[in-house]
Parts: sequence; structure tokens; C-alpha cells
Amino acid sequence: MEITFELGYALDTFYFLICGALVMWMAAGFTMLEAGLVRAKNTTEILTKNVALYAISCIMFMVCGYWVMYGGPEGLHAATPFLDGILGDGVAEHEDTYSPASDFFFQVVFVATAMSIVSGAVAERMKLWAFLTFAVVMTGFIYPMEGSWTWGGASVFGMYTLGDLGFSDFAGSGIVHMAGAAAALAGVLLLGARKGKYTADGKVNAIPGANLPLATVGMFILWMGWFGFNGGSVLALASVESANAVAVVFLNTNAAAAGGLVTALILARILFKKADLTMALNGALAGLVAITAEPSTPTPLQATLFGALGGVLVVFSILALDKLKIDDPVGAISVHGVVGLLGLLLVPITNDASTFSGQLIGAATIFVWVFGASFIAWAIIKAVIGIRVSDEEEFEGVDMSECGLEAYPDFTVRS
Repeated sequence: MEITFELGYALDTFYFLICGALVMWMAAGFTMLEAGLVRAKNTTEILTKNVALYAISCIMFMVCGYWVMYGGPEGLHAATPFLDGILGDGVAEHEDTYSPASDFFFQVVFVATAMSIVSGAVAERMKLWAFLTFAVVMTGFIYPMEGSWTWGGASVFGMYTLGDLGFSDFAGSGIVHMAGAAAALAGVLLLGARKGKYTADGKVNAIPGANLPLATVGMFILWMGWFGFNGGSVLALASVESANAVAVVFLNTNAAAAGGLVTALILARILFKKADLTMALNGALAGLVAITAEPSTPTPLQATLFGALGGVLVVFSILALDKLKIDDPVGAISVHGVVGLLGLLLVPITNDASTFSGQLIGAATIFVWVFGASFIAWAIIKAVIGIRVSDEEEFEGVDMSECGLEAYPDFTVRS
């Protein structure tokens, strides 16, 4: 019996760590995707933002984020047994099925994912240090607070618990993706559009990215990392039931991405008479976001159809935001926010433990809190240090003004 327990504990811990590493690799995916979809003159800053936000997320979640999300010193102790000199011996109890340290690692890479969503939406015109200041607030307080109401099981300001209302979000369509998009939307509204994106007569000018091969690699890295994102959320592997559940989640995750990509590509062909690669990339990501709220209960065909719905929705959402003059260079708000809401609303179709009313209340709670708190944080940062670079810096590119380096110096034309 003891040998069986130790083997299961080791397998579940190892699985948690491997899935966490896959989710960490999603940071590279976001970095490459965003670097490919911005102009060459803004590449170095987008790279700097992504590497820095990951490090900031890890530090802030360790210092205070997990404590906020799971409550009190006991919650922090459960997440960080390596602080045993301060919090205790950190020895796992026999009823634990995996190392508490592996749980903390898996959680912290989710925080970084939520913050990565913000990066692309505010690209090409935001001050680097304003963004990093917001990252401290987002990962240390805003995200952990809504996480405490959802995965943490705490009541919302002492009023109600989302779980009791029938809210379910398996791996984070709302908790991670819609939250990141809500924070991004608040920043974009205060920041404004890039110069030249919209004309006075309402025309939308396309601003193509500098490196579509890089963006495509980024999408494939995200697709691969999503297996850890959704698969790790099963939380176990060392039993027949858990192993079968993991296999189903992997299968459905892959099916949804495929469905999203194909439908977005077909819809782009119908609307634009061209096979738009950027829409295809966002279609795949939309399919992944749509299935993230519940990848364990649909059939593979249902997962494909759910992903297809996400692929259709993201195309129309990107076009609609442009009509509203909400400038999102990479489509992050549409992919993660609009489709994140869709993912939440699809859950009750296959999961009887959830309700449409519970999903709507949960989605509204997440969005109102994250958007409101983020808007206040962005507004304070704007008033204190400013959030937007000057017109001259934006025209020349923020790489030199913010980082002092060009991403592609050999291809720069000099007078």
C-alpha cells in the first residue's frame, strides 16, 4: 500500500511538473506570436515585455499572489514548502496526491499566461515601464483575487460562491483568458489606437506584422503548450480513470484547435476572398480558448464544433472591434475575451454540474472585477508616469526609445 501511494505520488507530481513546463513554454509562444504580428521597429520591446512579465509573475505570485488566491499563511504554506524555515517543515501529508511545490509551479505559469495576453493588445505604443508596473498589480493582486472566488472557492466579497451558483471553468477560459483580455481592454481604452490605424472617415488601415513565419511558430508553440494547460488541469495521472481523462482532454484540445483554424480560414476566404493567415492563426487559438472551460466532457466531434464556433466568432469579433476603433494589434481581446466568454457558455451543454445562469454570473463577476480594477490601476499609472510614448517615439518605433536596441539592425535603412 505504501509503495503504491509513493508511486502514485511520484507520477502525479512528475505529471504536474511536466504540464507546468509545457504551460511555461507558452510564454515563448506568446512572445513569438506577438513579435511576428508587430512591426519590426517594435520587436525588441515586445520581446522585453514578455520575458520581464514572466519573471515578475513568478515573483509576485510567490510573494503575495498565492496567499491572496488561496487564503492566509496556510494557503501560502501549501504552495511554497521550500519556505519551510519560515512557514514550517513543508512535509506533504499522506492524503496529498502530489507535491505542494508542483501545485504552486503549475499555478504560477497560469498567472504568467493571463499577463501575456495583455502584452500583445497594448503593443507598439505603450511605455515599457508602465506595462511592467501594471504587471506587478495584475499578478500580485487583481488576478489572484478573482482566482480566490473561482478556483479558490471563496465567496465574492462575502456575498456568494460561484461554485454554489453552478459556475464551472475547468482550465480557465474565463479565469485566465477572459481575465487577461479584460485587463487588456481597460488598458487599450485608456491608451488609444496606434497612429494611422483609423482615419477620420472611419476607414480601417491594416498594419501588417513584420514576421509571419515567427507568428506561425508562436501559434504552434501555444498549441503544444495548451496540452499542458488543459491536460494538467485534470490534476492527476496515476490511475486508470485519471489517465483516460487526460487522454480525452488532450484529444479534445487538439480537435478544437483544428476546428477553429479551419473555420476561420474558410470564413476569411468568404469575407476577404483571400486565405488570411493571421485569421487562421487566431482561429486555432480561439478554438483552444473555447474548449479550455470544459475539455473533459465533450465528444471529439463536439470539441471540434466548439472550436469551430470559436474560429467563426473570433473573425467577426476582430472586425467588430476595428469598427469600434479598439486597436488590438494581435487580436488578443477577441481571441481570449470574446471567445473566452463563449467557452464558459458552452460548458453546460456537456457538463450537467454547471448552469447557464451560473456561467453568466461567473463571467460577469470576473469581467467586472478585472476590468474595473485594471482600469483604475491603468489610470493611476497614466496619471503618475504616463502610459503612452510620444508621437515621435511611436513613429520611429519604441525599440530604440524604450530598449536602445533594434531587433533587425542589419535590415535597417539609414540615410
